[in-house]
Amino acid sequence: MSLSELIIDIPAEYEMNVFGQFDTYIKKIERTFHVTLISRDGATKIVGDTIAAQKAQRVLTQLVELAKRGNTITEQNVDYAISLVFEDQEEALVSIDKDLICHTLQGKPIKPKTLGQKKYVDAIRNGMITFGLGPAGTGKTYLAMAMAITAFKREEVSRIILTRPAIEAGEKLGFLPGDLQSKIDPYLRPLYEALYQIMGADSFLKNSEKGLIEVAPLAYMRGRTLDNAFIILDEAQNTTPAQMKMFLTRIGFGSKVVITGDSTQKDLPSGTISGLDVAVKVVKDLEGINICTLTSKDVVRHPLVQKIVKAYEDYEKKSSRPRENRRKKG
Repeated sequence: MSLSELIIDIPAEYEMNVFGQFDTYIKKIERTFHVTLISRDGATKIVGDTIAAQKAQRVLTQLVELAKRGNTITEQNVDYAISLVFEDQEEALVSIDKDLICHTLQGKPIKPKTLGQKKYVDAIRNGMITFGLGPAGTGKTYLAMAMAITAFKREEVSRIILTRPAIEAGEKLGFLPGDLQSKIDPYLRPLYEALYQIMGADSFLKNSEKGLIEVAPLAYMRGRTLDNAFIILDEAQNTTPAQMKMFLTRIGFGSKVVITGDSTQKDLPSGTISGLDVAVKVVKDLEGINICTLTSKDVVRHPLVQKIVKAYEDYEKKSSRPRENRRKKG
């Protein structure tokens, strides 16, 4: 093993951002690559095995570039930069960061944060219908919402329609208090929250009263033709094949559609086939339809969520093997 000492210049104004609170990010890089980082007078020395030191230097270079672009570095940025270096794709990190979709009401930029998210956003831009598949925390709904609001503000579409199936997750709608709207609202709450964050409650309510933004259960789509609209069907894994067919045949001229779902989190009655699973098989070869699959690598919530998603993926793979073996023997 050959030892090397590499130097990277990190301007003082970016040090705290790149190093993290109590040097958390630097310590993570040291642990990952088994190197030692020493910072003095705006220069950071990397000491360790030559290859490991070079990889650590590449991670730091990308983080500094992100900081220079005005980003607040998060643990997710650090983890993703490390994973890209192992795949020799680290330069993609800054390239992804250049894709600004819009800003929230507070001025926070909304951008894809992973290669999977970048492909998803590009697919929405370029296709008429996009399926966004993947686990919780991958930004499927939030990014689609940002794209919808951006298209609406640019007058590329005349209205936004947001819908999801009102399926009980272990609780019966009839036992919930209030009238029908009160019972349905909790199922649509995540859509409202994203709208409020990106465009503000006042703007949403104003456009909602004019009928330009609609948030409704999937059942309300029956019998309609949806022209010149940006339509998002969320939690599509909870549709039946009949509901999905009904939805897909509502789409009119000048519309753009995003269908999001996670096949591992179905709330359908036992034995019911998911409309999302069927639709992906039926339309996968049709021109104008994009199918984007996000993975645990694209989770942008707390790093622990990424580990939980990965743990479940591994568990489900192990559980499916005995069933496959039993089928082969049978």
